[in-house]
Amino acid sequence: VQLQASGGGLVQAGGSLRLSCAASGRSFSTSAWGWFRQAPGKAREFVAVINWSGDNIYYADSVKGRFTISRDDAKNTVYLQMSSLKPEDTAVYYCAAKSSTVLSTSRAWFHYWGQGTQVTVSS
Repeated sequence: VQLQASGGGLVQAGGSLRLSCAASGRSFSTSAWGWFRQAPGKAREFVAVINWSGDNIYYADSVKGRFTISRDDAKNTVYLQMSSLKPEDTAVYYCAAKSSTVLSTSRAWFHYWGQGTQVTVSS
């Protein structure tokens, strides 16, 4: 099983990026997905999670109203649309998944992890 995150890059403050995380090796249609991020010198933190059916979603307060998580089970992929980006959003972004019908915002709960994609927001 492999999760491949992509879509990161350098963007100016106020700009947008869309991250993708494609899974291979098994279907994640009945899994929860999550996005986490880690800035230099800081712990990895929760950004957004979505449950298996897509009708239960949570966001960190710091990104609420600016980021949108979504899933495409036909493509075995989860997305994170990021808008109105701020310099404090600069981090390595990681996708995660777990085969479960429940949902958690805890990074320790997730089983599978992608390799991370760098997002840098300049001021």
